[in-house]
Amino acid sequence: MMVSLALLMLGAVAAVVAPRLMMRADWAEREPVVALWFWQCVVAAVLISFTLSMTFSAAAAWQLVRGHVFAPAPHGVVEAYALSADNPWSAVLAVVLACGGLWTVAMLTREIVRAHRRKRQRRKDLLVRAPLMPGEEPGDAPLVVLEGERPDAWWLPGAAPQLVVTTAALRRLKGRQLDAVLAHEQGHANARHDWLLNCSAALAGGFPQIPVFAAFRDEMHRLVELAADDVASRRFGRLTIALALVELNEERGVFDPCAAPHDAQVPQRVNRLLSPVPRLTAGRRLRLTAAAALVPVVPLLVAFVPGLRALG
Repeated sequence: MMVSLALLMLGAVAAVVAPRLMMRADWAEREPVVALWFWQCVVAAVLISFTLSMTFSAAAAWQLVRGHVFAPAPHGVVEAYALSADNPWSAVLAVVLACGGLWTVAMLTREIVRAHRRKRQRRKDLLVRAPLMPGEEPGDAPLVVLEGERPDAWWLPGAAPQLVVTTAALRRLKGRQLDAVLAHEQGHANARHDWLLNCSAALAGGFPQIPVFAAFRDEMHRLVELAADDVASRRFGRLTIALALVELNEERGVFDPCAAPHDAQVPQRVNRLLSPVPRLTAGRRLRLTAAAALVPVVPLLVAFVPGLRALG
């Protein structure tokens, strides 16, 4: 039972403390890809902690579960965990965590279904506005041009991602700006950012009271754009993609000082592109990546240390 409580506390502390530490990190905007990886590892550590806590609680509460979990383990290992059915709280904790796990699966399933419906509806709307020519198949054209008075560009995720650009955007984008926008959207497609956004939205929607999940969702929306900006800037330059962002968003009022808070992301992205900060050294990027990969290992160590000691 002590191991289960330790894992529960570890997950709870990580869920509260990790967002605060990540928000204070001064390197996230300089290395958005590393920051994305770090956030995924933190969330994975929280989920692993709760899952292992549920497993050990269930093993302590019910002999049937204990027999399956520790089936190949020597008797000394089982004794090292001090599992006892005398504590009624083990069953309560196991049931509560199991319900949380089922709710997580339900939220992820719901978000995947919603995302699929949204994607299907957007493709239907696209076919209405841009019908296929004879012999064409849906998704054949990587770039679709739509008649529109509003400058806009977006990507449709899927097996064959498509970039959609309005005619107003084509009139406003100059030189290599269209290529930079295409590279930005291609960066989203190659990294499968839609999966990150869907998973983070599912966790935040299912558990709005858990700080790490709400912060995970908000940071995913911000960091995926920064990462895609970097992909485009490496090919076409920071000034090119910054000017493309201005051309696409100037008429939306996002650069107004009184603009809504959710519109502040575009000016921040433009300022970041126009006032670049040197990237971290390769060594520091490697150290941060390795440190992030070790975060999910912590709950595993907490779970297996008693058994390893017994074997030793």
